[in-house]
Amino acid sequence: MTRPPTRLHPAATGFGRVAEAYERARPGYPAAAVRCLARALALGPRRTVVELACGTGKFTRALAPLGCAVVGVEPSPGMRAVFERTVPRVAVIAGTAEAIPLPTAIADAVVVAAAFHWFRPGEALREIARVVRPGGGLGLVWNTRDDSDGLSRRISEILRRYRGATPRNPGAEGTRGSPRGAVWDRWFRRPDGPFSPLRYRAFRHSQRLDRTGVVERVLSVSFIAVLPASERHRIVREVRGLLDRPPGGGSRRSFVLPYRTDVYWARHR
Repeated sequence: MTRPPTRLHPAATGFGRVAEAYERARPGYPAAAVRCLARALALGPRRTVVELACGTGKFTRALAPLGCAVVGVEPSPGMRAVFERTVPRVAVIAGTAEAIPLPTAIADAVVVAAAFHWFRPGEALREIARVVRPGGGLGLVWNTRDDSDGLSRRISEILRRYRGATPRNPGAEGTRGSPRGAVWDRWFRRPDGPFSPLRYRAFRHSQRLDRTGVVERVLSVSFIAVLPASERHRIVREVRGLLDRPPGGGSRRSFVLPYRTDVYWARHR
């Protein structure tokens, strides 16, 4: 099924430039969070899941133990290339949430990891409702760094200078994970909307990285990836300087970044 393409947010184009760094330095997802979503959406064998903005396949691999059939949709050629290498048994096609190149009512559920805040919610939810069978579900997941940790907080201070108006996930910069206040939450609270109000659970998560990994974690941020090379080099120097003098003192070769994994789900009406 061919649908007209939609234009990506300018910052989102940065992901294709840093796909390899994204794969190496972004965290996976805790098994408890995946099990929660699986129970909520009845995911398992003989169920078909469409994963939008599937990136390099990090959440796709987390879904693998459930035994469901997964189809990935990803707009970035750079991200799709890494996906095809890391998850070779799962089909991935070019497309966006606002123009999903799949037939109507093909999926038992649609899942989105670390990406729904990039979508145009009205258009995306109409398309998601089209491809989900009646009674099916929608799952949204984000990993958010916990800025109560000193290193994570210092990284956020660096990033904040460059974020501008880039879309944020609902738990960005240490805020609660509740969708209340997010620009897209009202679409789930409309009585005539295609989906029920969101339900929510949070899980603790962490990621251990070496010095290079921490630098790549910063460089994998979309609005950093689109900066001029000279500015990115300056940020690298700043991050390396931070790692030379980590909060709490001492000299370290590895660093643990704590996260909160936010899981949301809704049912197609």
